[in-house]
Amino acid sequence: MKVSSEDTKYMRMALRLAARGFGAVEPNPMVGCVIVKSNQVIGKGFHGKFGKPHAEISAIEDCKNIGAKPDGATMYVTLEPCCHQGKTGPCTEAIIEAKPARVVVAAVDPSEHAQGRGISQIQNAGIRVEVGLCGQEARLLNTGFFKFAKTKRPWVILKWAQSIDGKLTWRDRKTDDAKWISNELSRKDAHKLRRSVQGILIGINTVMADNPSLIPRPPKGRKPARIVLDVNLQIPLTCKLLRAAKSFPVIIVTDRASAEVNPTKAKRIEKKGAELVYVPTSEGRCDLEAVISELGRRGVAQLLVEGGAEVITSFLKGGFADAVKVYIAPKILGQSGAAGITESMAQLAGAASLHYVTVSQFEGDVCISGLLKELEC
Repeated sequence: MKVSSEDTKYMRMALRLAARGFGAVEPNPMVGCVIVKSNQVIGKGFHGKFGKPHAEISAIEDCKNIGAKPDGATMYVTLEPCCHQGKTGPCTEAIIEAKPARVVVAAVDPSEHAQGRGISQIQNAGIRVEVGLCGQEARLLNTGFFKFAKTKRPWVILKWAQSIDGKLTWRDRKTDDAKWISNELSRKDAHKLRRSVQGILIGINTVMADNPSLIPRPPKGRKPARIVLDVNLQIPLTCKLLRAAKSFPVIIVTDRASAEVNPTKAKRIEKKGAELVYVPTSEGRCDLEAVISELGRRGVAQLLVEGGAEVITSFLKGGFADAVKVYIAPKILGQSGAAGITESMAQLAGAASLHYVTVSQFEGDVCISGLLKELEC
């Protein structure tokens, strides 16, 4: 494939468009499309919401809105166009009808219904197709989608907020100022991340200490399952998670023996709307391999693990984590802080390096994001 600087420019434009769907399209991938004719952009589109028109359809409609014709144009699309009937019709049919001369695709869709079939349909219609431009960038944009499509296992993101000295909470949390480590802008970003996943997981210690609701704010759009690792079925019946269980799904991962020992509590938990899921346990902990497999079976393509320290370390220690996102507040808490993460991570046998690192600032807070493994070619 011969690549020009113009090709790269337009594909990166399509990637930027695709990213605008973050938090609204999942578990579908973020996809962008740009249509260029005579060195002019005549159509742009992106997949804006789950179940709504795909990027290619939006870009073709954009052409029509300005009175431009896409025949003979070059179409840049960040993911192989779909060729199956889902919530929307096949994009390949619309592309073939639009008659572009050339379609440049960043990455092949690894889903069972795709895997090059969309590309073949377009080629069989006599349209030239080129694949691979900005392929790594396209895969980085949709890491969770790619992993789940290939393995049926969730993409696991570890997320936490800490002070400079590694404290996760204030020791005394009676005042509003001591409820959080990170600032409001960081928390807003974290809620956007919550809206992009299908499951948010914590351990029972976090429930007992913080009584979180784990509901993304604002509470609109798709509702990720709120998942608690609770081997001994300790969850308080009055906690915020259970109070909202009929509106926002709750899964309690526990040991079957615990439910059998306390059947009354198990029934009361279920009556509140939560679901009990039983997995093998060892040394008082849930088998994370079984947890990951079960969540994948339930369609959780992306899982956000919010801690605390022991749960985060367990995912790292077992090799179950794919990505890290840590918010670091410009505070040194000293004895005013509690739940230090560095003590827990001292259990790790070796060092872990992040790849494809990005650093963002939120009015003083610093957010470091990265993957725990390099992407496969």
